Amino acid sequence: MTTTTPPHAGSGTGTIAVGLDSGVHFGIKDAITRVCDRRDLSAAEMASAVGEIMDGRATPAQIGGLLTALRAKGESVAEVVGAAQAMRARMTPVLFDAPLMVDTCGTGGDGSGSVNVSTLAALIVAACGVPVAKHGNRALSSRSGSHDVIEALGVDPAPSAALAARCLREVGLAFLFAPTFHTATRHAAGPRKELGIRTIFNLLGPLTNPAGARFAVNGIFARDRCELLARAHQTLGSERVMVVHGEGGLDEIAPTGATFVAELRDNVVRTYEVTPHDFGLPATDPGGLRGGDPQLNARVLLEVLGGAPGPARNVALMTAAAALYVAGQVATLADGAARAAAAVDDGRALGILERLRSVAPLPPPVAPLPAAG
Repeated sequence: MTTTTPPHAGSGTGTIAVGLDSGVHFGIKDAITRVCDRRDLSAAEMASAVGEIMDGRATPAQIGGLLTALRAKGESVAEVVGAAQAMRARMTPVLFDAPLMVDTCGTGGDGSGSVNVSTLAALIVAACGVPVAKHGNRALSSRSGSHDVIEALGVDPAPSAALAARCLREVGLAFLFAPTFHTATRHAAGPRKELGIRTIFNLLGPLTNPAGARFAVNGIFARDRCELLARAHQTLGSERVMVVHGEGGLDEIAPTGATFVAELRDNVVRTYEVTPHDFGLPATDPGGLRGGDPQLNARVLLEVLGGAPGPARNVALMTAAAALYVAGQVATLADGAARAAAAVDDGRALGILERLRSVAPLPPPVAPLPAAG
């Protein structure tokens, strides 16, 4: 494990006021003007501007203008925090009170088209006895996101808040479909799709878990965004988090070579690199991670849960190990990988999927209305 010293200075890395009751009124036009001058917004200013978007008071042109200007300038920690605060204030919460709950949500958008490793890892972590509230969405850069593969496995991919809470209580795992809990983001959907670029919204999923998970392993699409996301977690009150970016541009732990990590622990963010060796696992060919449509990815997931070896298993074990590590269940990543492997090999992880199918089965298709006349 190679450790590097994290930077201490820079835009948005200090103490940030994040309350939404500060009385700040800062409209989206004000935000566009400021950001076009390459000046950072405060968290309160960003929350106010993004609030206009989420309340339907901004035009598509204004939304696209702000998102593009932020991307060109480079989002600061304060801006990411403010946007997350605005989104949290408008989300539908999942009421499940647990002192320990993990999310394995990634940002997506790495363009690799890999299988759904974070979904597989969520099943494994839950099988190890740690509750998982897995925030996710439809495919972003691949043909199959977590929503798509869960649906292919026969599980309701978009449970209500009440059903999600029941899944957490009875199974220890819930898949939380972002549009169900963050309906206010629909106002930005059109401009985001038309822009066709990564925007600040791609960073918000890991920061806006509807169940309030404060422990997380988040894969991210770019190495230079790892520390940004970790520091946003720090400001927003998360307890322990690993933000990872794998060699080869992966938004997950790499099956070969190095993975860059920004870890939040004891309210301090540090950066370092890990390799499969740190997990006690051999390096494997990353080509074996390439996925396909939801049916193919579901089949790969079932094969791994059935004990099949290969890159998908190894990366899932490493991701699950990292989750167990941030949850304080193991002392080392290698211990976590061994515990995760045992949960797969003895059938417990597959059992979690079967229980989830029972508690939250895929709803039957809605029959079309009969033709008039």
